[in-house]
Amino acid sequence: MPSGASTASGAPARRALTSSTIGSVIEWYDFTIYGTAAALVVNRLFFPQVSSTAGIMAAFATFAAGFLARPLGGFVAGHYGDKVSRKATLVVTLTLMGSATTLIGLLPTHAQIGLWAPALLVFLRLVQGFAVGGEWGGAVLMAVEHAPSGRRGLYGAWPQTGVSAGLLLGTGVFSAVSLLPDERFLAWGWRLPFLASALLATVGLYIRSRISEPESIAQATESGGRSRRPLVDVVRRHPKEVLIAVGARFAEGGNYYIFTVFILTYLSEQLDLSRQVGLTGVMVAAAVDIAVIPLWGALSDRVGRRPVFIGGALFMAAFAGPFFLLVDTRSPVLICLALVVVMAFGHGAVFGPLAAFYAELFPARVRYSGVSIGYQAGSVVLGGFTPMLATSVIVWSDGASWSLMLLVAAGALVAAATMVAAPETFRRSLDAEPGGAVRDGAPDPEAVTTSN
Repeated sequence: MPSGASTASGAPARRALTSSTIGSVIEWYDFTIYGTAAALVVNRLFFPQVSSTAGIMAAFATFAAGFLARPLGGFVAGHYGDKVSRKATLVVTLTLMGSATTLIGLLPTHAQIGLWAPALLVFLRLVQGFAVGGEWGGAVLMAVEHAPSGRRGLYGAWPQTGVSAGLLLGTGVFSAVSLLPDERFLAWGWRLPFLASALLATVGLYIRSRISEPESIAQATESGGRSRRPLVDVVRRHPKEVLIAVGARFAEGGNYYIFTVFILTYLSEQLDLSRQVGLTGVMVAAAVDIAVIPLWGALSDRVGRRPVFIGGALFMAAFAGPFFLLVDTRSPVLICLALVVVMAFGHGAVFGPLAAFYAELFPARVRYSGVSIGYQAGSVVLGGFTPMLATSVIVWSDGASWSLMLLVAAGALVAAATMVAAPETFRRSLDAEPGGAVRDGAPDPEAVTTSN
């Protein structure tokens, strides 16, 4: 069993885990339903004046806009989460996300208000990005920092399931409303998944209001060990850890959106299949992903974060070719199988241990800032622009899927190489350094001090 692990247990740990997981599901439901809408409907309602390909690119550009705001959200939330309160920061991010998503469901279209429609859409997408940028770090830290001894990988993996659970919930809702006649779906049916966010956010805020701050953060406050400038401290004192965190994202940060967002457009536009084929495949794969992510996290508690992660990244790289060969058969069964396999053995293995690994990279006093910078900086290019990049390379290769195989494999190999060079962290302590001390024991002049 890893030494130096948190000793939190009992009701506070369970409440923190439940709150983090449910809050994560709600946030990612809100964030990912936009990706589904961008692949299926945004180009037709908000960019009808351009060609089909240009409209798809424009829709994916609005999708990318949310990722541009994620680092800013991570920086701001990390600053206040480290300096003030994890809990209060998470309440704010959930409120912002729920409000922005609901308003997207109320937006007039291009036919009603012209260019104001895409402009307002981009603005609300930026708010979504800001909110989810601050959410991820806080949600996973609440779970990891409350985790019982030797179970940080498992506890950190549960909020990670929120990404796929939100995807499953959102895709399921979109799949249901897409059964409407096309005229009704375009008129009002697409709005329903966004409007449902108001109810989900209300439930999430109630649950989140009942959690407490992690013990390690309370100890940091009592000892005067909180940083005045956590963002500055992270960049100045932990640049290597930040680079490792960014590099580790190459396996799942971009490839996830190829498997769950771009694939919907690829199936409908390139392979001329119905939207239900892609939606069903993504839903089944997301359900399997939810089941396996905690298993990969638990395995990392036993054998370490690096072996699990590197194995998943190498599998993803090796399976890139077979994945698209199966998809190109146009068989709904084989398409579903390809998505299930890559999500279960590739994405699940790299995503399950990631939360605990990130938390273990940084000391408690700047941990929220550290994990947010590392995770969200990678999200800008790797997540937001990947559907656009995938669309570009498929056009460049004249529809040949080998270009997509190379894109997926390259990202996975970069992440594997990063983790080969990274330290193993699963035996590290999460305890806050007394008095704001850095890891080598030298006093930190930037630490907030208290006087009696």
